Amino acid sequence: MVVKKWSLFVLLFTCMLVISACTSKETDNQADESSSTTQEGAESTEIKVQHELDDQEVVLNKVPEKIVVLDFGVLDTLDSLGIEVAGVPQNAVPEYLKKYAGSEYTNVGSLVEPDFEAIDGMKPDLIIIGDRQAEMYDEFKSIAPTVYMSVDFTNYMDSFTDNMETIANLFNKEEQIDKELTEINEKVDAIQEKTKDLDAKTLIVMVNEGKISAYGPGSRYGGFIHDVAGYKAVDENIEKAKFGQSINFEYITEKNPDIIFVVDRSAVLNTAHDSTKEMFENELVKRTNAYKNDHIIYLDTEAWFYGGGLQSSKKMIEDTNAYWKE
Repeated sequence: MVVKKWSLFVLLFTCMLVISACTSKETDNQADESSSTTQEGAESTEIKVQHELDDQEVVLNKVPEKIVVLDFGVLDTLDSLGIEVAGVPQNAVPEYLKKYAGSEYTNVGSLVEPDFEAIDGMKPDLIIIGDRQAEMYDEFKSIAPTVYMSVDFTNYMDSFTDNMETIANLFNKEEQIDKELTEINEKVDAIQEKTKDLDAKTLIVMVNEGKISAYGPGSRYGGFIHDVAGYKAVDENIEKAKFGQSINFEYITEKNPDIIFVVDRSAVLNTAHDSTKEMFENELVKRTNAYKNDHIIYLDTEAWFYGGGLQSSKKMIEDTNAYWKE
């Protein structure tokens, strides 16, 4: 009897070991399956972006691949980061982005007259627009997720940084953007260090087919030259109009700036015009300190006119540094 009881005990103990081993294996398999599911789920990325044209967040379920861009500042940033785009407006592509005028990119019209039919036919994952298309946001939004980015000229660096961080979020480029922003901020700091004790007074003018206008602090061009780079304005009361304050050459002589920055809008618009330099540097301008000391600086107009991107911002910094170049 003792032997039988002992045999029964051994049998029960063996069964318990087998059941325990099976349960453990099943648990391990479930854990592996759970881990696999988590890893697969990690590949599905939800990206959320908030912008000022919409109360709702733009939500993407993956990093966008087919992209339409209608802002050249954004385009030059994506180009710097090596991010491919599918569609761009091709009627006035800046020279430094001229590759995007090629047939491998879909022409989506112009900055002010987008080709909505072409954009819709592309079935893009994402559309990025700027100021020139802001009023058409709802129409873009009906085609695909749309993000609006603009540069606030009264607060250039903060709005520029916000845009760069949005792009970093959209395309998983945080490390690259951080590096680029660090480089740009260091260059801005270097210019500010030079201008803080500079007594020279500055005038910014835009020349367009013989007409001239001035830009002061907080304006389209003055927002960078005066407010970011730190150049002192020869006139603090220039009207903050979109296309500047209309002036004449007598005004320039009267104000007698030590430095003049010139934007040649005619060159951007590809309109027939005489040499801006020959037209601008007339007898009245030659009376100024800026002319006498060779401090009339012609800006890279395309970079300043479209602006707001990594490449254009670097060109703008280079231009504002030209005062110290021999």
